[in-house]
Amino acid sequence: MHLFLGFLVSCLLSVGSATVLHRHGHQGRHIHARQDCATVAVVFDKLVTTQWGESVSIAGSIPELGNWDPNSGVPLNADQYTDDNPLWSTTVDLPAGTNFEYKYVVFGADGSVTWDADPNESYAVPVAFGADGSVTWEADPNHSYTVPSACASIQSDTWQCVNEPSARGCWSEGYNINTDFDVNWPNTGVTVYYDLTIAYTTLAPDGFARTVTAINGQYPGPTIEANWGDTISVTVANQLPDNGTSIHWHGLRQFQSNSQDGVPGVTECPIAPGQSRTYTFQATQYGTSWYHSHLSCQYGDGVLGPIIIHGPATANYDIELGPLLVADWYYGGVSMLAAQSQHENALPPEADNALINGMMVSSSGGSYHMTPLTAGQRHLVRLINTAVDNHFVVSLDGHTLEVIATDFVPVVPYTTDTLFIGIGQRYDVIITADQAPGAYWFRADVQDTVQCGSNFNNGNIRSIFAYQGHESETPISSPYSYEQRCTDETGLTPYWNSYVPVGQIGTFTELTTAQYQVPQSDGSLNVYWKVNGSAFNVDWAQPTLQYVQTGNTNYPSDLNLIQLPQEGAWVYWVIQEVAGDPYFVAIPHPIHLHGHDFYILGTGTDTWTAADADNLNYDNPTRRDVAMLPSGGWLALAFQLDNPGAWLMHCHIAWHAGEGLALQFLESPGSISSIPADFDDQCNAWSSYYDSDPSYMQQDSGI
Repeated sequence: MHLFLGFLVSCLLSVGSATVLHRHGHQGRHIHARQDCATVAVVFDKLVTTQWGESVSIAGSIPELGNWDPNSGVPLNADQYTDDNPLWSTTVDLPAGTNFEYKYVVFGADGSVTWDADPNESYAVPVAFGADGSVTWEADPNHSYTVPSACASIQSDTWQCVNEPSARGCWSEGYNINTDFDVNWPNTGVTVYYDLTIAYTTLAPDGFARTVTAINGQYPGPTIEANWGDTISVTVANQLPDNGTSIHWHGLRQFQSNSQDGVPGVTECPIAPGQSRTYTFQATQYGTSWYHSHLSCQYGDGVLGPIIIHGPATANYDIELGPLLVADWYYGGVSMLAAQSQHENALPPEADNALINGMMVSSSGGSYHMTPLTAGQRHLVRLINTAVDNHFVVSLDGHTLEVIATDFVPVVPYTTDTLFIGIGQRYDVIITADQAPGAYWFRADVQDTVQCGSNFNNGNIRSIFAYQGHESETPISSPYSYEQRCTDETGLTPYWNSYVPVGQIGTFTELTTAQYQVPQSDGSLNVYWKVNGSAFNVDWAQPTLQYVQTGNTNYPSDLNLIQLPQEGAWVYWVIQEVAGDPYFVAIPHPIHLHGHDFYILGTGTDTWTAADADNLNYDNPTRRDVAMLPSGGWLALAFQLDNPGAWLMHCHIAWHAGEGLALQFLESPGSISSIPADFDDQCNAWSSYYDSDPSYMQQDSGI
């Protein structure tokens, strides 16, 4: 999927001016370097057998390597060349922190070279030496390498790149920020264990006491924390007397572990009251996310918590401050409000308040969450929007936010004063404590003037960031000015230059979404959000994986199931908001994909046409797992079929998902191999409970 090979990088503490850095490639390629913390002498080695009169050079994406001009590249020498060890080598001094791509080139005896048409995106033909001495590029995709931006330290007695404040691009065991985690990740052999018990309790996070469906008696639930490559094992116990549950691990692609995705009616039956389930999966990605119930809108009443997968980063920081969750909060209970909204021709319910890390103030009391800052230090903060209906613009008075990751995707760092966060989205940001010591407001503003939720306490949703010694102060800082919007951040450039094949006219599948209001015979009204004219609706007792398990292909139409059996193929979808019946309800939607990240090729506020396919961005487009569908417009996405399973795509506004705005796609069903041994036992326990006159019946789509 990516042009980068993600070689192993090791950087070491400078000793005088002769520190050694080793990086080992594949198929006889080696790179190592001598580092003095300002420049790095990078040694390029290439094992290649050449004929008399031929020579080898290196060309790359930076001026020091000729800006992809092989004639301006750097020649390698053959001083150490033997028949048994055909080594070509050269040394290039490069500025620390330089990020580049490169390829080796062999010149014919007559100096001729055959250049690949597009070295940034093409896979060239294998090396071939013509009779006239002409040569092509090597077959491999571009190699990549980032010169360390600072000296790192020696770990034990091996040459290792150590993750520390001055070298956050490093990780361990040779893995680093250049490693492409789509195809390569550590296998640590470590399993981290957590126990989550879901039960009713009474909490007053903003001073107003209400019944909360809580995890381990708290809101938000405990942080699930692991290192990149660890196995995560979480046992979920359902102590609700009258309802099922499940846990979805938002944004984790569950590579080859589809049955652990936690979607009732798709990958499992709900966990029945009194029952438990253990989810086990490997953290093949790193970054920030959250877990939540996927049974109806249950997470809005408390069943959620943060996820941290520690790994490398695209910028250095001194202090990890952990997650900062922002969520809307409803005193009447989300389950009750969702049932009402399904039968009303009215605006969505207004939130009574919002919580930041489970805290806020109200007329009933409460307090602000406080985050400590250390003067002069760079702090990593993990921002997560876990709301039901509210989209936020966040900011910290007087400070900038340096964005280094979006969802689970490292990005080229950039700074901003304000940051839009749609429901389900995450941002890793670095906050530098470079202002006068004091207390400052962190603000989360609901974008209520642009149809992105409503909140009774909007304008007063805050927490406090306080420098040491100022923790007890009430901030008097002033906010940044900005225009409200319900559109994604722009300029989110993935750290890796991603390869996305150009979609041709006719390869895009159009998926329309619209609201329908259907009068019932008793005078009531049913509200649906449909995809291609069908409102999604699952059967909790017969999940899609059960169809796969039994070979039953008679899928009901309201499963909204698309079959995608061709492994390795690219999928191009355009989601278009259209007029429904009887109204054109044009509002933004946060679209979330399970099992994959997607590439955002483009958006529009008009009607998609086939000709728009020619104007999309395939050149390292933004990559994430939640993106905003513009009001009345379209969203063009692409992803590769590389993870067999039954996967969901849905709007993450809880009201809309419950009213049917979702579809599922069955990817390579013949290759699904992760259905657990206790799958049937869980479904049998659920059926036994649900068939005995339960208190809570399925009233919505089920997700």
